[in-house]
Amino acid sequence: MKKYLLLMLALAYAGLGYAQETAAQLNKNQSVLDTGLNYNPISLQVIAGTQGLGADLRYGVTPKLGLRLGASTSTSIKVNDAIEFSGFDASNTLTAQMSNVHLLADYAPLKTNAFRVVAGLGYLFQAGGGLQFFPNGSYNYGDLTLTGAEVGQLDIDLSWKGIAPYLGLGLFKSVPQRMFNINLDLGTYFLKAPQSTVVGTKLLSENQQLEGQLEKNMESYRFLPVIQLNFNFKIK
Repeated sequence: MKKYLLLMLALAYAGLGYAQETAAQLNKNQSVLDTGLNYNPISLQVIAGTQGLGADLRYGVTPKLGLRLGASTSTSIKVNDAIEFSGFDASNTLTAQMSNVHLLADYAPLKTNAFRVVAGLGYLFQAGGGLQFFPNGSYNYGDLTLTGAEVGQLDIDLSWKGIAPYLGLGLFKSVPQRMFNINLDLGTYFLKAPQSTVVGTKLLSENQQLEGQLEKNMESYRFLPVIQLNFNFKIK
């Protein structure tokens, strides 16, 4: 009888050890899955930088690859008398604004994931600026002496609106290990050739021919640098 009880206890102990080993292996396998292809973190990024303010929603496709969908906008910039005209009495107002939606992919080639290559597309639905030109003082026009208001006003607008590819680098991890982290993006949008509009009033009304020359002068301005801080809040 004692031998029978000892045999039963031995079998029970062996079974318990096997069950523990099996459970440990299952937990290990599950851990591998959770950090592999089935690991899909989601985070919200609040962004601030040369593009202005905005937000991205980031989805981790794999531990190395993530997608970001978001938008940003800058406040309208307005500068009075930004340009000086030698020998000509005139005031001017320069304005600029930038707004976009974008879809970007982050790829981390290194083991630490602290360095990322970032590429994607943006749609710039506001991308440009304008210059309003107001003559001051008085001007002689033939036998007439005209005031600035009688001469007229000239409005010049430049626009890079449209689809723009993006390429850049990211520093520091894109996904918080806990609930929050900060990382940095450095890159540029590659802009389309600008389009210009020149509209004048009164004696300055015949200046539409300046549009072609203005576009030619500005055609090399095709890069929009991006320096951006991302404040990341982990959702999942």
